[in-house]
Amino acid sequence: MKKTHIATLKKERFDDFISALARLQKVVAPVARGNGQFAFEPVVSGNEIALDYIPTILPPKKYFLPQHETLATFDTTKGQQMEPVVAYEKMVIFGVHTCDLAGIQSLNMIFSERPKDVNYLIRKSAITIIGYECNDYCDEYASCRLVHNHTPNGGYDLFFTNLGDKFIIHINTQAGDDIIESAGLFEPAQAADLKALEQLRSDKRKLFANEVPVVHENIPEVFAKSFNSKVWEDLGKKCLACGNCTNVCPTCYCFDVIDEPNLDLKTGKRYRRWDSCQSETFAQVAGGESFREERGARQRHRFYRKFKYPMNKFSRLFCTGCGRCSRTCMAKINLKETLTQLVKEQAMTDLKAGNQ
Repeated sequence: MKKTHIATLKKERFDDFISALARLQKVVAPVARGNGQFAFEPVVSGNEIALDYIPTILPPKKYFLPQHETLATFDTTKGQQMEPVVAYEKMVIFGVHTCDLAGIQSLNMIFSERPKDVNYLIRKSAITIIGYECNDYCDEYASCRLVHNHTPNGGYDLFFTNLGDKFIIHINTQAGDDIIESAGLFEPAQAADLKALEQLRSDKRKLFANEVPVVHENIPEVFAKSFNSKVWEDLGKKCLACGNCTNVCPTCYCFDVIDEPNLDLKTGKRYRRWDSCQSETFAQVAGGESFREERGARQRHRFYRKFKYPMNKFSRLFCTGCGRCSRTCMAKINLKETLTQLVKEQAMTDLKAGNQ
């Protein structure tokens, strides 16, 4: 195929593409798990892949930052000997929605800061990402339009868009170009294909409306004035402190580091595991004191870690609009409803101040 940044793949060749790719390396993609749920799992053919899926139970973050990861092993029989461990696997992740692409981009920023997280960065370098566009809203929990993640914003090697009888693919990196070339199944995009893509994006601008009564640019201002809002107290009364919201979030990255000896008490390992700012022990310090004892304070911290603090540091929202936190919350705490309450409360406060 002639070198191009845009290619197409006929629908009837999709299974051939995934099967050929899976023979070369591990491929993971969204698959149906029943009850309307989906998960990223290894696949060997395109027939296994759920192309129309709501966000998976866990985001693809689990391949970049595993739930449990050994960092080092130790042996005290010869002094304080510790050997670092970096476990990674070369793979392709197919079908990553734009919200999850944004989540991976956020993690890349976090773990590239000093001190750089070598384990994360090495693992990331071994993963090829193939994005997949949502042509419609996933469900009522999604808020991707609000945070400008309803259209692609980079972070992929290849990006697939479904045009009906074919996929149109944006080639973004050399790794993506190598896949296109080796497959031998793709064709250069024609003017009609580009026009169809332009029409699809135009239709999406009408379909994807703002889900909360505030524009993207004003969200940080809302949180700048909402630290003492009654909304947090109300959330605290509902929250179960289960940690579901943070466990499924594409941009939550808190972890605990644990040294675990073997039965000989001389050898063992140091590993990290996901932690949650919503758990009661997360903010505890010496003496059992906690600087975020109330559940409302912990919920506030979660929201500020998505909509305020990262804007101050990275000029970027860390909420990707995937809707997982609302979808999985046992207490039915809904992110869009909470944002709407904050916006309305702030509007009332500003109105009262203006009338005085």
